[in-house]
Amino acid sequence: MTRCIALLRGINVGRSAKRVAMADLRALLEGLGFSNVRMVLNSGNAVFHASRPDAAGIEEAFRSRFGFAVPVVVLTVHELDAVIAQNPLPQAEADPSKFLVAFTASAATLEKAKALLAEDWAPEAFSVGHSAAYLWCAHGIIESRLAKAFARVTADATTTRNWATVRKLQVAAGAHPNAA
Repeated sequence: MTRCIALLRGINVGRSAKRVAMADLRALLEGLGFSNVRMVLNSGNAVFHASRPDAAGIEEAFRSRFGFAVPVVVLTVHELDAVIAQNPLPQAEADPSKFLVAFTASAATLEKAKALLAEDWAPEAFSVGHSAAYLWCAHGIIESRLAKAFARVTADATTTRNWATVRKLQVAAGAHPNAA
């Protein structure tokens, strides 16, 4: 069994009509045969054990159960550790609520995002890693030119988490108990 993290895009955020009780999401994941399911926060983050992590299977079951579709990215604990270790903007960790990590299941999406590297985003900062993109939104996410441009380029193909949530997921997954 592999320890995995599922990131569901766009549920229980803002004034979204996409509301799902975390107990119902946990039950859905358990029904798919995943074990030791734990929800992290109230915004579509799950940690679990699986013999075969399957984002498409989660998406299909979710749509069937809740009546609307959400993109899902599934990572192993080792993949999450790599995203954290590869952080090219360590200075942004000082204000984790303004520092986003964008996860995607598609390398092609990260390739599209690389077009943004040619622009000057100061005082914001942007970098693309091997399996995630990193966005420092100096004046906050809502006001960020970079976050808006990134969303246009990647559409619904990414899901973002702020740095504090990324570290909470790492702790919940048991990778580094002192990482919070």
